[in-house]
Amino acid sequence: MASFHLKNGRSHLIVDADDTLWENNIYFERAFDRFCDFLDHSQLTPLQVRAVLDEIEIVNSQVHGYGSANFTRNLAQCFHQLAERHVSEEDIATILSLADDIVQQPIELLPGVEETLAYLSSRHDLTLFTKGNPEEQKLKLDRSGLAVFFGHTAIVKEKNERSYSLLVEQRKLDKTQTWMIGNSPKSDINPALEAGLNAVFIPHPHTWRLEHEKVQQSPKLILIERFSQLRDYF
Repeated sequence: MASFHLKNGRSHLIVDADDTLWENNIYFERAFDRFCDFLDHSQLTPLQVRAVLDEIEIVNSQVHGYGSANFTRNLAQCFHQLAERHVSEEDIATILSLADDIVQQPIELLPGVEETLAYLSSRHDLTLFTKGNPEEQKLKLDRSGLAVFFGHTAIVKEKNERSYSLLVEQRKLDKTQTWMIGNSPKSDINPALEAGLNAVFIPHPHTWRLEHEKVQQSPKLILIERFSQLRDYF
């Protein structure tokens, strides 16, 4: 991890959304807990059920992507695979209702986000870069009240080295002055570094387990604990 004291010149800041700007995965975790209670498996622990769901999500994300609807589709498939009873239409309806519960959750901004974005947007060019269901992500951005701080928004199926390179090409960005800011090693930090960008890693205690990955060591990487600390660098 490098030690930076920037604050000179205008940079392009690419910012992740879920679990960087607002809480997200905690709602999926709560839905999973309710799913385990409903499944009520006689032998498997929640951790073992989670391992089965992980395998389903890894495969299905390549086809269907991410978001609450796809999450509950995966839960339904997991239920069919593990249920120790006949699976009724009522069972599936109960599982699918978990998606509505996730979508209806209020947007809970993380501490210092709004004030920090207001500060940063007056000094730098900001792009929101997220993955997931486009309509769902747009709705969350609208409900958050943060759209005003971003000059550009990009929602992609997957955030990997190629998607970062395409963003750089499309926006004609100078890689040396471009920073990716996010909580996910797998989707935010490592692929951005692989694409030649700088990165700011802000760990979140409830980052989705499938986004966990060893963070690459790089002189282009900053590690901070809170979003508000971005003001110390930019």
